Amino acid sequence: MKIVIAPDSFKESLSAPMVAEAIAAGLRQAAPHVQCVSIPMADGGEGTVEAVLAATGGERRSNQVQDALGRPIQAHWGWLPGKVAIIEMACAAGLEHIAITERDPLRASSFGVGQLIAHALDLGAEQIVLGLGGSATNDAGAGMLQALGLRLLDQHDNELPPGGAALAKLARIDRAKLDPRLKGVQITIASDVNNPLCGPTGASAIFGPQKGATPEQVSTLDAALKHFADKCADVLSHDHRNAPGAGAAGGLGFAAHAWMQARFRPGVEVVAELGGLAQAIQGAQLVITGEGRMDAQTLHGKTPMGVAKIAQAAGVPVVAIVGSLGAGYQALYPTGIIAAFSLVSGPMSLDQACSNAGQLLRDRAQDVLRLWLAAEKHQTR
Repeated sequence: MKIVIAPDSFKESLSAPMVAEAIAAGLRQAAPHVQCVSIPMADGGEGTVEAVLAATGGERRSNQVQDALGRPIQAHWGWLPGKVAIIEMACAAGLEHIAITERDPLRASSFGVGQLIAHALDLGAEQIVLGLGGSATNDAGAGMLQALGLRLLDQHDNELPPGGAALAKLARIDRAKLDPRLKGVQITIASDVNNPLCGPTGASAIFGPQKGATPEQVSTLDAALKHFADKCADVLSHDHRNAPGAGAAGGLGFAAHAWMQARFRPGVEVVAELGGLAQAIQGAQLVITGEGRMDAQTLHGKTPMGVAKIAQAAGVPVVAIVGSLGAGYQALYPTGIIAAFSLVSGPMSLDQACSNAGQLLRDRAQDVLRLWLAAEKHQTR
């Protein structure tokens, strides 16, 4: 019996490869000779690089860059055959690296993301996959572009300081030194965010508060990003502020649209393609997926939904093993997920569930396969 294991990470508990390993261990406890094929998954946010490298056997790379506040940080990224670089912006400019008391969306910069892209270009990358999510920034990708040679100047021809707020003082854009290698590389953005750059559904209004922005700062940032978009439109003769995904990652999606001609794709589709999920599912009898919490929001581009879509096309049923089940998770049943199970076996705190997640996953996977095998045996009578 062949079972494909394709889970996302369980945040603050286990990475996607660790989740897959625990599920495989539980399946083998129920049936020692079961064929387990693990394809760790992600949706373009945190854990994307680790999941892709685990699924493909790619190389892990690491470089010192700047974090969102300009401090040195060692950021990892992935290198795959075919000169493909996998970069997760959160590794360089992620909110997870900034203490709550230090968060400053007015001056947080995506400069480190541009540094990682430059390192990939130095290695000869022909394709760059950039996962967006978990950013601490709200600078419309200006810092990333500055790291790649774009000059953003004030009225006195001085370089603008880091951060989205400084864009309000932008007087001139000088693209003479923008890295020419960007024209020869295909850039794919892995993201499920479709928000525009500005306005009530833009980067500042929707995502700014979770990065520490007050209502006043949201207004300041939105106006600054609008001004940046105006100046970019003057130079490029095309306005990208309303392109789907322009508001992703504090507006970094805007920079990718406007200056990199990037292709935007749902993150789970990109990771599934890189990991060969569709090919792995061929000939399988069952697919097991999972995430930390499954609810109605899972329908909107989360990993279990993406896995179910691919499995359904192959006619293979999917079972989800998740940390918890929230309101509306039953809406996933028509997508090909035939059943969903929570890890929690009884009353316990979140800390207890997280610390025991590995054993709980093994137990639940064993239960799932025992039930599956019992049903198969009954059908053959």
